[in-house]
Amino acid sequence: MYTIGTVLLAILILLIMITVHEFGHYAAGKALKFKINEFAIGFGPKLFKRTSKKTGEVFSVRALPLGGFCAFEGEDGESEGVSENAFTKKAPWKRIIVLVAGPLMNYLLAFLLIIISMFAYGQMMYKVGSAAPPPEDGVVAEQYAEYSFRENDVILKLEGKNIFLSTDLISAIKGKKQGEIVTVTVLRDNEVQDIEIMLHRDCDFQSMTETSKLWYALGVGTYDVTSGEGEEQTVTRYFDLSAVSYRFGFFTTLGHAFQYSFRIAGSIFKILGELLTGHIGLSAMGGPVTTIKLTSELASQNFQSFLEIAAYIGVNLGVFNLLPIPALDGSKVIFCLIEWIFRKPVPRKIEAVIHAVGFFLILGFAILVDILQFV
Repeated sequence: MYTIGTVLLAILILLIMITVHEFGHYAAGKALKFKINEFAIGFGPKLFKRTSKKTGEVFSVRALPLGGFCAFEGEDGESEGVSENAFTKKAPWKRIIVLVAGPLMNYLLAFLLIIISMFAYGQMMYKVGSAAPPPEDGVVAEQYAEYSFRENDVILKLEGKNIFLSTDLISAIKGKKQGEIVTVTVLRDNEVQDIEIMLHRDCDFQSMTETSKLWYALGVGTYDVTSGEGEEQTVTRYFDLSAVSYRFGFFTTLGHAFQYSFRIAGSIFKILGELLTGHIGLSAMGGPVTTIKLTSELASQNFQSFLEIAAYIGVNLGVFNLLPIPALDGSKVIFCLIEWIFRKPVPRKIEAVIHAVGFFLILGFAILVDILQFV
């Protein structure tokens, strides 16, 4: 029953984010007087339907809670028999506003959730735990012992860069070499201090997913044997690592909320770039099943985790939909820009075919990456 509950919680988060996305399209369409045929929550057979006597709009709730849509008249390319308020009859700039409104609503909701989380609980930070003793016949290397974390240090910044995600840590020291000194701002003994850490290895990260190499470089979570076999071993100190919430002042929290939302968006582009360049494989991606699985695990931990994962999904959904991939809002914006610039649309039937092919390719990709998670 617990597992079922966590899965339903994950589905609820996804359904809310998709509904908010479609409501963004709906609200902008209503404001610009577009003709809307139906606003649906979910896909598949209708469980509930209500038709507005004034506008003729249909509001429905459907059986499959993993989607939704806002159906504008004429948006599928038909031009005959449609009213002057049909989607394709409106000016390109108005269509662009309607298309962008969905992702924008996702971002605004995500930003609101981040603010609530940071003010209610604080910002999630990395905390260095207790240091384990060296293994038998081993001693801590003197230079590493001097330039090292201490127990209970909370990492606030690395090389002057605010830290929100592990990708921020990777970006801050990427390209640096073993033995270099980096500056880390930590909370130590209830005081904010700048300390120096000697890197334990080259920071030649190939992708944003190499977190084990990251912590190895910072001397956290590993022993680094530097002497030959049969001799006294020289090792780095071993630390546990955990998450802790840290509260900043009012205006700093607002600023960090903006930064955090932008960092999430930036990490998405970085990962997509590494996927295209081959630095990470498809196995690092996840489709709907993987997303529900991870979301259920995180959202069920506590309410702060619920807010964090919901915000992360919101930013992801908004950014992904703005990509110029057929069937997504970003691609439709491109077609509107072409029509706006050249004063002539791409033939509607051709555009419709392109979006249909894109939809099935996206669906196939989502199924593929989920399968790869279980192979």
